[in-house]
Amino acid sequence: MPKRVSEAFVLRTYPLREADLIVSFFTRDQGKLRGVARRARRPKSTFGAGLERLSQVRLSYYQRETRELVSLDSCELIRSQFDLASDYVAGVALDYIAELCEHLLPPEEPNEKFFRLMAAVIDSFHQSRDRQGAVWRGVTYFSLWAVRLSGWLPALDACLACGSVLEPADRAFFSRARTGLHCDHCRRALAGGGSWELTAQSRVLAAAMLRKPVTQIPEAGWSGETAADLRRFLVQQIETHAERRLITAQMMEQAAAPGEAAPDPKNTRRAAAF
Repeated sequence: MPKRVSEAFVLRTYPLREADLIVSFFTRDQGKLRGVARRARRPKSTFGAGLERLSQVRLSYYQRETRELVSLDSCELIRSQFDLASDYVAGVALDYIAELCEHLLPPEEPNEKFFRLMAAVIDSFHQSRDRQGAVWRGVTYFSLWAVRLSGWLPALDACLACGSVLEPADRAFFSRARTGLHCDHCRRALAGGGSWELTAQSRVLAAAMLRKPVTQIPEAGWSGETAADLRRFLVQQIETHAERRLITAQMMEQAAAPGEAAPDPKNTRRAAAF
């Protein structure tokens, strides 16, 4: 049984027995895997802080064809997200990215584009001088491309009901009842749970994000309210296709609410939320 070495992002850990952990991680070459890290919960564990949420690491592991879980042997830390986790909004954003990966990525299916998307967005968090602006820009960018790479992104320039082209001046609406966008005329066809408008500004922004890297999208002026309608639309697409609610999406929405104080980190266990 040969040893494998893969660059990976740690998505989530689960306690196993007294000292072990089950680790869900996303590798560049093997896709999403789960494995057992023996004695990882002990004070002098050789894994150290490498198994923290969304740590970028180089993992060594053994994989048997007949077993669902691999055996983790060692972990070399490439980049920690510790400085991001100290900021509440950035920490919730990391949890949100990890939860999307858990639900959108099928096991053992390599996805180089998704891996590069994660790396680029997280790197933009670290490199930016405006941390809050970079976080909201990155979360929106990641959501859009995660939906697109999963094959769930509907046309943003056409009405699902009548097929008419949505011009920049036209209003567009979405709801949980149906995927895609609807023009103002077809809005009456939307049923159940009401509807929301996806503004022309957000549609233009989405088109730009689909053409450019995240660092080429200006971060100036971004806040929790920027493109909030676009994020709501994308989250609804994910929840409809994945058939489950995203816990961290609700936390992001609360963090985006103007004037709302952030919860005390001591009383919030974000990484265990999902």
